[in-house]
Amino acid sequence: MSDTLESLHRKINGAGDLESVVRTMKVLAASNILQYERAVSSLNDYYLTIELGLLACFRKTGEFAATEKKWKQETNAVGAVVFGSDQGLVGQFNDVLSTYAGDTLKNLPGEKQIWAVGERMQTRLEDAGFALAGLYAVPNSVNTITPLIGQILLESEARREKGEFSQLYIFYNRPKPQTIYEPVVQRLLPLDEKWYDRVAQLKWPTYKIPEAMNGVESVLHGLIRQYLFISLFRACAESLASENASRLAAMQRAEKNIDELLDDLNRAFHRLRQSTIDEELFDVISGSEALTDHKESSGKFPDRKL
Repeated sequence: MSDTLESLHRKINGAGDLESVVRTMKVLAASNILQYERAVSSLNDYYLTIELGLLACFRKTGEFAATEKKWKQETNAVGAVVFGSDQGLVGQFNDVLSTYAGDTLKNLPGEKQIWAVGERMQTRLEDAGFALAGLYAVPNSVNTITPLIGQILLESEARREKGEFSQLYIFYNRPKPQTIYEPVVQRLLPLDEKWYDRVAQLKWPTYKIPEAMNGVESVLHGLIRQYLFISLFRACAESLASENASRLAAMQRAEKNIDELLDDLNRAFHRLRQSTIDEELFDVISGSEALTDHKESSGKFPDRKL
């Protein structure tokens, strides 16, 4: 069925309204990306301070391997936190991460204790054959990240003290310029040798030898808790930044498609409008010629003398 001027006009108005919605979502996504990136950036100095404190404790206690062994329990079970998304228009955000997390966890020995952040991630992990230990809601702002991390820390520490797992991993999507985001994994407990080798290269900012107050063990325990909190907070914030970057890219593609659709609709509208005008002019000219022929045949216009 061919379009009329009225139907094309309605389609143009509808595409324009949709474009306004897309532009609004683009602004919101860009604003969210900025707040999460600022949250991650604000942790850098504090994160460095925690690492320097841990390094000072490890040097005081002697061997890092001895501290690592003390934190590691007898069980070989693995705990994991997977940060997903519960909002739409993010493409393959959850699929990419769930596949990556599933493949990584299957290669790790021992039983798995998995917590999903987001119902969509929970569904995908369960479809992959994993039994989940818990579910958390996805934060919708920077202010709601801290309560979430507090819940994760309380439950994971309680289960670890019961010996239900000895290793703790986190899986999340990290922002990446070329591909928007990439799935990554980080082992939080026990602190691995790669992490220690990197921290061992840090230099103490002053010439004074650091001293741990109230005993090295209590200070080390508190610093590790802060290290876990910062690592989980940063992972969550980077996951949310990646989610909004994916949504922003989707809105940019949608805006481009809408612009192309509007161009096609406007061209079709102008062509049909011009065709309608041409038809109306043809009808006027044909009617005028028919009226002139009729009057001449009835003798109302006598022959003119040359």
